[in-house]
Amino acid sequence: MNNVRDRLETTLARLDARARDERVFVRLYRQEARDAADAADARLRAGSSLGPLDGAVVSLKDLLDVKGEPTTAGSMVLRDADPAPEDATVVTRLREAGAVILGKTNMVEFAYSGLGINPHFGTPGNATDASRVPGGSSSGAGVTVAEGTSDISIGSDTGGSIRIPAALNGVVGFKPTAHRVPLKGAFPLSYTLDSLGPLARSVAECAAADAIMAGDAPLALRPYPLANLQIGIPHGRLFEGVEPMVASAFAKVMTALSKGGSRIVDFSIEPLLQDMREATAAASIASIEASAVHADWIDTRADDIDPLVRKSIVRSSSIPAPTYIRMIRRRNELVAAMNERLAHIDVLMLPTTPVTAPEIAPLLEDVELYHRTDWLLLRNPMVANLFDLTSITLPIPGTERPVGLMLMARHGGDRRLLEIAAAVEKLLAST
Repeated sequence: MNNVRDRLETTLARLDARARDERVFVRLYRQEARDAADAADARLRAGSSLGPLDGAVVSLKDLLDVKGEPTTAGSMVLRDADPAPEDATVVTRLREAGAVILGKTNMVEFAYSGLGINPHFGTPGNATDASRVPGGSSSGAGVTVAEGTSDISIGSDTGGSIRIPAALNGVVGFKPTAHRVPLKGAFPLSYTLDSLGPLARSVAECAAADAIMAGDAPLALRPYPLANLQIGIPHGRLFEGVEPMVASAFAKVMTALSKGGSRIVDFSIEPLLQDMREATAAASIASIEASAVHADWIDTRADDIDPLVRKSIVRSSSIPAPTYIRMIRRRNELVAAMNERLAHIDVLMLPTTPVTAPEIAPLLEDVELYHRTDWLLLRNPMVANLFDLTSITLPIPGTERPVGLMLMARHGGDRRLLEIAAAVEKLLAST
């Protein structure tokens, strides 16, 4: 039962068995997926292939356009939106590469949280413990890969929305340099910070999907030599509040890398983090830009929007244009400064999230805890978005709950980061 169609049917049967409580997928493309699977099997029998994604079962975050249907972005507000006139660019490229598009995965409404909670379509339980959050905003994307109902899932990352669910569910998640992958046909959160990227069970699968989506030729990854690799550890605010389980796992990784010949050094980026904090003190870039995206319905459809999402968006709608323009200009200066700072090392390394997946129930009962925990999960990953870096999270093996290891590298260094990540992945598998 190695052919694509058989694997697909096994997955569909699994989803049928839980259909009454389905929270990971919000839409399935059964017949289209079967047709694509049959075509992939026919190519296999003929001895031909469209590349590394030919026959891979792929799911899409519910903010990517699929021709002929509204793109709901996790919200009831958009259920009656006009149907998409065409597929998103990345969806077209995935189809052309032979991917079997299974369906759309659940997400936080308008991609506006790192927790993964959605009161409209239900919250997918974490793949390892359904009582815990899946991480967001690409919540269903993290769960489907971890549970094996998709080989690869495509998510979006504005402040960690790929890497957080990947880390909390124990899979790989890659955020490319912003705008390297076309955003056409993706419902926006932030025009400045949004990135589209893959979640998968290996770095190689992420690299293949990323190349296809970016329009590059997918090339086999060559793990980067770890000997003398310069790894910077940004101790400071990004290590505050680290859960003991996370701290222990991270320390074991540092030991393994040191034994493998990597040079691990303390590497402060605190002045740049502080400058960015001051530059965005009035409001986050994402929230200001989101207030523009949602201006047409944030008041008229208020009752249909999650109050926790709506409140944050409305709060930033009063930011004056001069304040926003100065913020973007200052951010551009800091992006350049960070790029120069990172020229002195190969990669930054830190925990993806300082804590493992928290329980869902307490967050629903305490709004302050909700926001505090949301910020904690977003804190580390969002550095890559704010400074326009490329970043990846890898699962650290041997932990009670999934723990993510995050690597960040300079703007445009996507391919090299993936090669470094492949080497680290190989090392972790042997420890």
